[in-house]
Amino acid sequence: MARNEIKYLTAHKQEKRQKKYCRFKKMGIKYIDYKDADFLKKFLNEQGKLLPRRLSGNSLKFQRKVSDAVKKARQMALLPYVTDLMK
Repeated sequence: MARNEIKYLTAHKQEKRQKKYCRFKKMGIKYIDYKDADFLKKFLNEQGKLLPRRLSGNSLKFQRKVSDAVKKARQMALLPYVTDLMK
């Protein structure tokens, strides 16, 4: 084996990601208003689907409240059910 082909057993250093946090707990928000469509759009992807907890960082309690608020907003025609490019 040539000298320039040295292989290391240790892994390369990877940058640490910022820890996900529930923005509702951090800011002390207790009620999610279904009439605030701009705020609810933060939890939807381009197709209008709800983002999962692992991507949004919400706790289980607030993810359920967000999903209920999105469903109410869709029922009241404030948010679309399906769209091509929403953002």
